[in-house]
Amino acid sequence: MTAVIRTGGKQYRAEEGAILEIEIPKKGVSAGEKWSTEEVLLIEADGKTEVGTPRVAGAKAVFEVLEEIRAPKVVAFRYRRRKGYHRTVGHRQRLARVRVVELSIDKKSA
Repeated sequence: MTAVIRTGGKQYRAEEGAILEIEIPKKGVSAGEKWSTEEVLLIEADGKTEVGTPRVAGAKAVFEVLEEIRAPKVVAFRYRRRKGYHRTVGHRQRLARVRVVELSIDKKSA
């Protein structure tokens, strides 16, 4: 079973057992926790593909958080020409490495 899920403003292709690096959800998670989302945009099972408008009704993805990591640093250099102003700024995004435990669709809701 394969699905396209949306989390953190980005879309990811997920298969059961796959490991993804996604932005940490708003509610916050820690290693070992399980959490789920119903933001499933497309799901393919048994040769049939269901596309949501915008989400697939009754579809759900369950993840297990493996660890919290940080992305590589993104560096930006800011300056104002002819003013003598320059500054280096950077940012490291917090990510969660997760394993896709289950992708499911409830046929009764669909």
